[in-house]
Amino acid sequence: MGYKHFQAAMYLRLSREDSTDRASGKAESNSIGNQRELIRSFIQNQKDMELFDIYVDDGYTGSNYDRPEFKRMMADIEAGRANCIIVKDLSRFGRDYIESGRYIQKVFPSLGVRFIALTDHYDSLKADTGESGILLPIKNFINDSYCRDISTKVKSQFEVKRKNGECIAPFVLYGYRRSDTDKSKLVPDSYAAGVVKSIFEWKIEGIAVSAIAARLNEWEVLSPSEYKRFTGINYRGGFSRTDRSLWSSSTVKRILTNEMYLGHLIQGKTEKINYKVKRSIEKPKEEWIKAENTHEAIISEDTFRMVQNLLKTDGRVSPVTKKNSFFTGILFCGDCGEQMIRRINRYKDTEKAYYICSTKNRGEGCSRHSILEKTLKEIVTEIIGKYVDLWEKKILPDKSGKTDQENMLWYECDITRLKKERDRYDKLCCCLQEDLQAGVVTGEEFERLYEKFEKRISDLKKAQKFREEMKAETKQGRKQEEIDRHTFCSMVKQIRVYENRRIEIEFAYRKESKAESEHEGKR
Repeated sequence: MGYKHFQAAMYLRLSREDSTDRASGKAESNSIGNQRELIRSFIQNQKDMELFDIYVDDGYTGSNYDRPEFKRMMADIEAGRANCIIVKDLSRFGRDYIESGRYIQKVFPSLGVRFIALTDHYDSLKADTGESGILLPIKNFINDSYCRDISTKVKSQFEVKRKNGECIAPFVLYGYRRSDTDKSKLVPDSYAAGVVKSIFEWKIEGIAVSAIAARLNEWEVLSPSEYKRFTGINYRGGFSRTDRSLWSSSTVKRILTNEMYLGHLIQGKTEKINYKVKRSIEKPKEEWIKAENTHEAIISEDTFRMVQNLLKTDGRVSPVTKKNSFFTGILFCGDCGEQMIRRINRYKDTEKAYYICSTKNRGEGCSRHSILEKTLKEIVTEIIGKYVDLWEKKILPDKSGKTDQENMLWYECDITRLKKERDRYDKLCCCLQEDLQAGVVTGEEFERLYEKFEKRISDLKKAQKFREEMKAETKQGRKQEEIDRHTFCSMVKQIRVYENRRIEIEFAYRKESKAESEHEGKR
């Protein structure tokens, strides 16, 4: 090669698979320390060679060359600072036989670089045609096959763990944390789980996904990525950024549509193209691995079902009242299928709210299908009352017998939910008072938050009282005067208004889930 003196680059590499390969007995011999001592001893015995620098890639796979120290070494080689590379064996250099062959047989000779693999007894300065042309490619191919075999085994082990309901993801879903006793199991994170519950509750109230994100940012609730960093998790998203990550509509929607909040573990949504390429691709939903009932649910099946129905038509907050329509996401035109929109008719000191077809409102056809909000509420309340009364008779044929809890309507579980929610806000009020005394919050912040919590407690008390009255009145067959949004959404899947004075209500629970009514009067 024409060189009488060599500046040697010592290259050392150890992957995670190599460091845990105890069964084969190779872990110790492949350690960074052993590689270093072997190469250092060799250099000391060479009269025409001295060590230029040491390059160590610890924990990097040999299936590709995207390694920081390898890149630094190549920069020194190309700059002419080193003209010899020494490795323990060919597998330490790399396990991709095509790329390894390209470097050893093309790149290094063109740069005038000597390459030595000690335990494979290969030295490009002394190798003959047979060693370079036949033995070297074979050894590289064997190393590549080993890497492929390891990749297959690891992938198989991961699949078994996923099917067994073990969480192997590096970062757990927002709302959960790893169990202190079993890191493969998830348990609810009390703070984040509370945020998740609020997001679902707000969606049921009719708030748009974008408005939920805006509310969370306004209240300065940490986004999932920021919360991970706050709790000490070394989390990095797909983009590097220096400013604070905020809640977005897409983040809120991912939470609202994630079945893992039902207590099911869903993994294997992506996979690497192959063992040589780091990039992953999305897998079809039918190929995801789902293990049911692996952890405590944060959201009930009924709540999740309601939200999925409402997400089909995301609600919009009124720019005037800043509130949501009672029928948001539920009321549709029976003829064109588009959502009905709310309008206000003001005359002198009076105003009337009514709904019309959004297709007609845009001037794209159909007809108005106009109906007064007051009239619609009266009809819906009457039909729901009859429906509940009919169902009560079906599931309670014997008044003295026990109630079939699996078939009972929404009220029992909803009363329990409201009690828990009230308790949560009561605790928040107590904690807020403690924070005021400790100087954590100012008097102004205390007044603002305490008023907000008290209002929520008052609303929950009213909702609970109504459910208890409704439960009692249903058994007596009496008509209900009013219904709240959460109860309404838990019972009704969709309302369709037709131009021929007919309203169709589709209930959410049983097969006998349709009721119709013809209404008279002003539309």
